[in-house]
Amino acid sequence: MDAAIQEKVDLWLEGNYDQATKDEIARLQKDNPNELTESFYRNLEFGTGGLRGIMGVGTNRINKYTVGMATQGYANYLKASFPGKEVRVAIAHDSRNNSRFFAETTANVFAANGIKVFLFQSLRPTPELSFAIRHLHCQGGVVCTASHNPKEYNGYKAYWDDGGQLVPPHDKNVLKEVEKVAGVDAVKWGGGESNITMIGAAIDEAYIAMVRNLSVYPEVIERQHNLRIVYTPIHGTGIKLVPEVLQRFGFTNVHVVDEQATPDGNFPTVIYPNPEESEAMSIGLKKAQQIDADILLGTDPDADRVGIGVKDKKGQWVLMNGNQTATLAFNYMIEARKAKGISSPADMVVKTIVTTNLIDEIARHNGVTCYNVLTGFKYIAELIKEKEGQENYVIGGEESYGLMIGSQIRDKDAVSAVALLCEMAAYEKDKGRSLYDKLIDLYVQYGFYKEHLISITKKGMNGQKEIAEMMSAYRSHPPVLINGSPVVQLLDYELHEGKNLQTGETWEIDLPKSNVLQFILADDSKISARPSGTEPKIKFYFSVHGELAFPGDFDKVNAELGSRIDGIITDMKLK
Repeated sequence: MDAAIQEKVDLWLEGNYDQATKDEIARLQKDNPNELTESFYRNLEFGTGGLRGIMGVGTNRINKYTVGMATQGYANYLKASFPGKEVRVAIAHDSRNNSRFFAETTANVFAANGIKVFLFQSLRPTPELSFAIRHLHCQGGVVCTASHNPKEYNGYKAYWDDGGQLVPPHDKNVLKEVEKVAGVDAVKWGGGESNITMIGAAIDEAYIAMVRNLSVYPEVIERQHNLRIVYTPIHGTGIKLVPEVLQRFGFTNVHVVDEQATPDGNFPTVIYPNPEESEAMSIGLKKAQQIDADILLGTDPDADRVGIGVKDKKGQWVLMNGNQTATLAFNYMIEARKAKGISSPADMVVKTIVTTNLIDEIARHNGVTCYNVLTGFKYIAELIKEKEGQENYVIGGEESYGLMIGSQIRDKDAVSAVALLCEMAAYEKDKGRSLYDKLIDLYVQYGFYKEHLISITKKGMNGQKEIAEMMSAYRSHPPVLINGSPVVQLLDYELHEGKNLQTGETWEIDLPKSNVLQFILADDSKISARPSGTEPKIKFYFSVHGELAFPGDFDKVNAELGSRIDGIITDMKLK
């Protein structure tokens, strides 16, 4: 074992850690030294989603001690950032194993540092935590969740006073403070319990009222209240609020998937509790077919991601991808607000750089400003804060099944998204159509954009190195030709530089530093390479587009665009 890693292991064996932790380290030393190395070879860092990792012993795992030390560092930073003020934080957690324990550990450490803590009395959706921070005038907050990751994972998302996740410089500054925490003896583990206040129903009501006010066409819901809705929380927190919100919106025919209705951190009916995965939506899809539903919706464990299913023109059920769902949602909020006379010349929408450019086209044609930011809703929240008082934020989203509607929350929110997507389905049904019909019409009107995502997992120390080498190779030797089309631009968000590979012209990219590369081809195809900020994988995003003259040509053009994506993937040797 590397000497530096061994030193960390010895510190845990000799330090003030509980006996169960020391016993587990001893077991790993004997039975699984490779796992022990994985557990200690680095410290968990804040990525796009905060602190996230596999649960277990060690500095590279989520456990009482890594959570406690992170909280102590965050508490130190909050107190230094708001001198002379009563610092207040809100804390929530999802349905994962140990999430309640980690939330209580977090609450105790904050409270022991003299910070006023508002702790949800039981599991709640992540977006409600974002709302609570603003509602209770907190300076920060934490939600214990690993979002859509497998059951072995847990995590710790840290928030700032605007209700958004930590952005530069706060994320790096908190990390520095965490690194200054010399060990578990530097953590204040208890003694401030009087600083903890339990919250629940009152915040639920305020949040639900906020979501209810997002409705654009309540009169349409009144006419289509019997819309057949199937909803699955996939064993997560969505069950706490989604059925209630749909009822408050006026929907009377909601069917919850019983097999996945009970919160359970083992996620017994799925491999990955992620609505992006067709397997996770399969039980809901079966129920939707049985009752001939109008729409199927599923949310992940902390209810910030939403996936939907609808029937195509042949009556077959299809699961929309995140780009398609975002396109429909953005278009509805732009189109419906304009039709209702509540739009404003100052309206703005926000998407991420790897999300479909179809949204840019829709916004441009409707005279609405569309901003592009780095991946992560924290950057959308940051832009809202920057533009407050100057422009009117309407909706934001990204391809990874996330939407954020209205400015009262500052993180992706599947609860409000489910309600608005159902309203959209009711709006189209009121006209004798479906959301699928609407999507095809948008392709005809603005161009057919087709996207695809590949994730390549590289686990452990060698995996991180392989990903770094892959990105380095793309930077130093960018491809000249991909699938027969010249690469005309290389956008390097790490170096803040865009470059025309044919003329040599360069320009500055005015976004924060991020390890992302984009290749723009002569045929306007876009390929993005981005190592994940929360998982040991690298993601490749592909976007191509063409014209769709008539709805009846959909299958033909869809196949052509799919072949182009396949050609790109093959040419880049990614399969």
